[in-house]
Amino acid sequence: MNEEIFDVVNERDEVIDHKPRREVHRLGLLHRAIHVLVFNSYGKIFLQKRSMTKDREPGKWDSSSSGHVDSGEEYDACAVRELREEIGLIVPKTPERLFKIDACAETDQEFVRVYRCEAEGPFQLHPDEIEGGEWFAPEAVTRWMNGNPGDFAGAFRLIWSKLKSIPSSSSS
Repeated sequence: MNEEIFDVVNERDEVIDHKPRREVHRLGLLHRAIHVLVFNSYGKIFLQKRSMTKDREPGKWDSSSSGHVDSGEEYDACAVRELREEIGLIVPKTPERLFKIDACAETDQEFVRVYRCEAEGPFQLHPDEIEGGEWFAPEAVTRWMNGNPGDFAGAFRLIWSKLKSIPSSSSS
């Protein structure tokens, strides 16, 4: 399998180079990723437990779907692709854009665009990427994260803290 190639970006999220995944991570170069939060009609969020074979944060709970933006790919296209690849969810349009996080230590030097969509499942989880997944009430996630923050991927902890300050688009 060929190694993924990522766009390397500057502090303004402008592409300045292209390098293999391993090199981008080893050197701590700025690059791009997406996270999609999938909620069901009951207002619960689907979280994935990262595979133990992942090179970054194995076994941690994370966003419903997340992934690196490939070289030459746009954030929106990546969100649609990652939903399909990781959890088998095919969406007819780009999920709702919530916010963007600048690259920082918590995101592993990734600029992260965060999306939201609604789906009921069940999902087809990619076994190389995801160990499992479950639906959780948002309040339960907050309590769990407050008590055991190490159970969650760093970027997801940051996303969750920012998400709580955004008005919900559902009345649940």
